[in-house]
Amino acid sequence: MPPRSTLHRFLVLAACVASAACATVDAPALPMIIAHRGGAADYPENTLIAIEGALHNRADAIWLTVQLTRDGVPVLYRPVDLSVNTDGRGAVADFDLAALERLNAGWNFAPHDASGTTRQPYRDHPVRIPTLAAALRAIPPTVPVMLDMKALPAAPQAAAVAHVLNEENAWPRVLIYSTDAAYQNAFAAYPQARLFESRDAARARLAAVALARTCEAAPPPATWTAFEYARKMELVETFTLGETRSAVTAKLWTPDAIECFRANGQTPIVAIGIDNADDYRAAACLGVTAVLTDSPRNMRAIRANTALPLQCPPAAR
Repeated sequence: MPPRSTLHRFLVLAACVASAACATVDAPALPMIIAHRGGAADYPENTLIAIEGALHNRADAIWLTVQLTRDGVPVLYRPVDLSVNTDGRGAVADFDLAALERLNAGWNFAPHDASGTTRQPYRDHPVRIPTLAAALRAIPPTVPVMLDMKALPAAPQAAAVAHVLNEENAWPRVLIYSTDAAYQNAFAAYPQARLFESRDAARARLAAVALARTCEAAPPPATWTAFEYARKMELVETFTLGETRSAVTAKLWTPDAIECFRANGQTPIVAIGIDNADDYRAAACLGVTAVLTDSPRNMRAIRANTALPLQCPPAAR
């Protein structure tokens, strides 16, 4: 289980989303650890064994990816095609739950081996695509859950997820995220839903801070937001007779960006894609609330070995 003090702070933040009381909650000295897809580098992603591993490695929260089966059941799976992770082929939405449960969700999982040997250990030890309900039951009620909505249309999936959250009494510990703004509208019908800020709004504000040195419409207090710590992007410059493009790896979370996002009060910030000690320390110096990592196993050791007080560059304080 996560350390009690860290977990308590996370739950305070999660419980007060949309409440002005969150403005008085300070970010922890070290960012909390969120297991991306249950810990996609450690175990087959979005499976019960991944969730178990993340909890064992003291993740503070679990991030899971949701799609809807043909018969309307929310399940955990991320890629567009089943062939990416399983021994099946096609879209999740093309299959009923009974058919999906026969697939091996760990079929293509090949963990890193220092010797360079490729291993696929779950071909002989199958793991299944779990339902959202089963995943919620496997996660202790004290551990927050972030649900990343994939696939469209949004409305039927939002309704199905809402039904599960009602049945499992899970609304208080769940936050909803999606890269598609349609889910913002779909979950607006459920006042108990706790939503991340739309990715479009977060991206636009980060770009304005980086390129125009302006702070555009900081989010209301307590609004959770998430964006990559480092993101490959393409900068497009338009001319009268055409355009030019420049590929960049942008690090948009800067002290100025953090200040902008928190201009209206405490905004919990999740830095996506933190998987090494240098980036974790940099995120800690920036004061982000939590990091999203593929390997809770590695991050557990990194956090334990990160000395306090932090030694941060002056610009990152």
